[in-house]
Amino acid sequence: MNEIIKTEQLSEFVYRFRITAPRIAKKRKAGQFIILRPEEDSERIPLTIADAYPSEGWIEIIFQIVGRTTQQLSAMNEGDTILDLAGPLGQPTHITNFGKCLCIGGGVGIAPLYPIVSALKDAGNSITTIIGARNKSLLILEEEMNARSDRFFITTDDGSKGTKGFVSTVFEKLLSEGEKFDYAIVIGPVIMMKVTTQLIKNAGIPCMASLNPIMVDGTGMCGGCRVTINGETKFACVDGPEFDAAGVDWDELIKRLTSYSVFEKDATEKHQCRLRGMA
Repeated sequence: MNEIIKTEQLSEFVYRFRITAPRIAKKRKAGQFIILRPEEDSERIPLTIADAYPSEGWIEIIFQIVGRTTQQLSAMNEGDTILDLAGPLGQPTHITNFGKCLCIGGGVGIAPLYPIVSALKDAGNSITTIIGARNKSLLILEEEMNARSDRFFITTDDGSKGTKGFVSTVFEKLLSEGEKFDYAIVIGPVIMMKVTTQLIKNAGIPCMASLNPIMVDGTGMCGGCRVTINGETKFACVDGPEFDAAGVDWDELIKRLTSYSVFEKDATEKHQCRLRGMA
């Protein structure tokens, strides 16, 4: 159980792992996530289920190295076993035939967007997808996204692939050309979601954002993942992770996400020192 059966490095710091988890593969729906702990001394971290194949009993996760635990996870190999893995957790994405859907993903946020794009497509929606990254080496799931989208756009900050600029650059261009959308969803870096969802709100388009705050137990007991939505406290692990983007207190979320950055940096450096000592 929880055996890593396939590993793939998608970019310099982003990996895709296929893991044996038959019960989760059978029950999971778009938008849900798992919490895993790779090793005894690791932290518990939430990761969205990017794909699953119930008949073969596996799920796929895509993660970016951002600290000690994701660094530990990236060092694991095919045949290794994840110590703890719980899920599916969180509320599934509301899937229905909205009409014309705008799906925007940035950075590693493209990974959790993929199962949502697929589910919306299967529900009969017309899908316009915009994905973006700092440069072309950081783009992921281009072929998969393109295959499930009616219109597909790429942006990079440096112009190394697609439109030079941000996902908002393409969105504003589409609006200027008279494009209309009935529904939107945005997943990615918090500052990208803050800026993009404001533009979407101004255009009068209902929009959901998938939040990934600091999370510990995934059951709503620890309160670590609390966010403020339309003035009310919500817990991303049990009430989300998707919320009305227009109601998110983005400044509070940005502040909370940096609360433990000093401790995470220290833990990562100590882990790297131990690895160098083994060389």
